[in-house]
Amino acid sequence: MQINITAKGVAVPPDLREVAEKKIEKLGRLLRQIDTVDITCSRERQWRVVEIMLNANGVIVRGEDRAIDLRSAIDSLLDKLERRVKKSRSKMVEHYRSSPETRQAWEAEEEMEDFHPRLVRSKRFTVKPMSPEEAAAQMELVGHDFFVFRNAETEEVNVIYRRRDGNYGLIEPEF
Repeated sequence: MQINITAKGVAVPPDLREVAEKKIEKLGRLLRQIDTVDITCSRERQWRVVEIMLNANGVIVRGEDRAIDLRSAIDSLLDKLERRVKKSRSKMVEHYRSSPETRQAWEAEEEMEDFHPRLVRSKRFTVKPMSPEEAAAQMELVGHDFFVFRNAETEEVNVIYRRRDGNYGLIEPEF
């Protein structure tokens, strides 16, 4: 497990890495394999802000918390992340327990620790120039959660997607 600590305008105690490692080991029992941990510490007025992003075998867990000092911010944030992972995991287990076929698939997946996802489908299509509003309407017509299109204004390839709150998001990559 690789832990990266970044400080922005705040002094980081030297033993912060060991404290974080001990706390993150608890999460390691819930997540299969934690590859990288990015911890960003910053200052916002009187608060110390800590952001942690875990990459556990392709699953990304992110959280942010603020407190008077860094240790308490990290402690409370890791407790929040642990609760979030437990809740998410219990929801998945309940979902997969609903039918025998899905339960068998879940058990088979747990046995395959070395599973590497593979590309199972490839699709080609023409990218038409259109405005983001037209792309949103087209996305609704095809019934997808995202839509790839060429932005008529910038001539760049963009992606429009439906957010959880029902609104739309636009991804404009920079090359």
